[in-house]
Amino acid sequence: MHMLHYVTITSQGQITIPAEIRRELGLSAQKKAIVTIEQNQIVIKPGRDILELEGVFKTKKKIPYKKIREAFGVYLAKRHLKSLK
Repeated sequence: MHMLHYVTITSQGQITIPAEIRRELGLSAQKKAIVTIEQNQIVIKPGRDILELEGVFKTKKKIPYKKIREAFGVYLAKRHLKSLK
């Protein structure tokens, strides 16, 4: 099902994703989204939070969640930049 919504772009380049689309994709204020350009279009996809992977990797090290999120964000950004080359 394709939904068509017109949104306004603010002077700071921000848009509001309509509530119907946010509900459909499970996006909320606490969630992350991945924004890319594909075939000359802006594509917004739900992003997985690093905390969803809790328990997947076993370690005895205790690392603050904030540092994990920051490091994961840097990793994703670098990976995306590499894919553009």
